[in-house]
Parts: sequence; structure tokens; C-alpha cells
Amino acid sequence: MERIEYISKGPSETWDVGERIGKEARRGDLYAIYGELGTGKTQLVKGIARGIGIKDWLYVTSPSFTIMNIYEGDLTLCHIDLYRIEGYDVEGLNIEEYLEEGVVAVEWAERNTWWNGAIKVYIDAISEGERRITITRT
Repeated sequence: MERIEYISKGPSETWDVGERIGKEARRGDLYAIYGELGTGKTQLVKGIARGIGIKDWLYVTSPSFTIMNIYEGDLTLCHIDLYRIEGYDVEGLNIEEYLEEGVVAVEWAERNTWWNGAIKVYIDAISEGERRITITRT
């Protein structure tokens, strides 16, 4: 198991961490992102979008009402947010189809247990402006 940890002191540093993740992303990668409200999950996904070549990465927004947003870059990014959904059957989202096209990033991944083989990303608030971002690959 590989474990990498970063400390971010603001949104731009969180984007940079996400960009590193995105530059290493491969078709079929599933990122299960865990963290409390306001810890920077969407900021991290913006950085992943920048890393996989999505030109309008700054316009990546949380799909908390739509559940899913799709962005096109060098790889397709399927961005899912399960915040408003408890125990939702994610199989209906056809995630496997999006993994064939690119990568999937799931915010509030703790709201479901389907994430077999996922790269787990934990974002913890250390202080008002600092975040610990821990990436675990099995």
C-alpha cells in the first residue's frame, strides 16, 4: 500500500495537489474523496481537472444538486457528489462506463460502499486555512 501526505495552506495549494494527482491519473482511476464540509474536496477535484488537461478547470463545481458533472480534457472526468444522498444505489450512475472513458472523482464517498479498488483521498482540517491531504493507493 502506498500512502502520500500533503499539507495545503489554501485553495491554490489544494489545486496544486489535485494537479499532481491528475497528471498521474490513468484511465480507469476512481478517486473516493472523504472530508468534512468545507475542507476543500471540490478544490481538489478542480486541481485534478487541471492535471488531466481540462481547459476550464476553474469552472469545475460541486454537483451536489445534479449528482454528476462530466468534463472533457485529455481524459474525461466524471465528478460525483453524494452529499445530498444517503445510501444511494450508485450502480444506476454507470460509473464503470465513465471509468472506461477516463477517471471518476467521488465527493462524500463515505455515503456509499461500492468503491472497490478506489484510490482513497482524505482531507482533514488542521486549522482554519490548513488541510492535510492523504492519498492511499492499494
